[in-house]
Amino acid sequence: MEPRFFDTHCHLDLMLSPDAAASESAALGLGLFDCGVDPRDFAAAKKRASRYPNIIAGIGLHPWWLADGRCGAAEINLLCKVAAQERFIGEVGLDFSARCAGSEPLQTQALDQLCNALVHYPLAGRVISIHAVRSAGTVLDALESYGLLTPSPNSPAIIFHWFSGTSDELVRARNAGCYFSVNERMLASKRGREYTRQIPLDRLLLETDAPAEPNTETSAQSLIRSLTRTSERIASLKKCDIKHIESAVLANARSVF
Repeated sequence: MEPRFFDTHCHLDLMLSPDAAASESAALGLGLFDCGVDPRDFAAAKKRASRYPNIIAGIGLHPWWLADGRCGAAEINLLCKVAAQERFIGEVGLDFSARCAGSEPLQTQALDQLCNALVHYPLAGRVISIHAVRSAGTVLDALESYGLLTPSPNSPAIIFHWFSGTSDELVRARNAGCYFSVNERMLASKRGREYTRQIPLDRLLLETDAPAEPNTETSAQSLIRSLTRTSERIASLKKCDIKHIESAVLANARSVF
């Protein structure tokens, strides 16, 4: 079934019943970008996604997993080895908030190694979903220094997931042609709503970042309801019809993925 909705950032592995959520999503016409958080889980996620044409599995290494020691140098190497052959990368990035204090050098090393691998093994149509908390400028610097923001046939589509940087960083990312995936929790803050107003419609994507807590029951219906509420709020912010928002973001998702 051709997707009628597309969740551009969620985590099936963190849901209580990932196979059930995947099957229900396929039945309801919900496309998913299943973003990984640990590269050791990618082989199983890719195998699951292969059973459903609406699901895309990304190989990722969440900065929180580096910060708390669940992942380290071996997982960084695995990420880079596998990502060199894959089109879909995520969730990756940097988190310089207090919860990750002390792990900044390791996080930066991971991002540098990943960028280097992607440059040395270019693939057309790559997509990268990026986590950037108090670090959007540093992420943009890294992408720029490796030429990943330079327009070319092999330039990846860069998606900033739940953007929370400064206003200047938003302008810089927007000018670089990046995409932005917006969820309900982003719209719960005044700054998130203002940023969403400023994101061009042709660079806007929807996400849920579900589940909110690991190992919680998550249905495809609940994801669709969240995406619909997000669309309604964006339509209100941009003073246009919800159908206009839904058709625009679905066209963007089809273009990116």
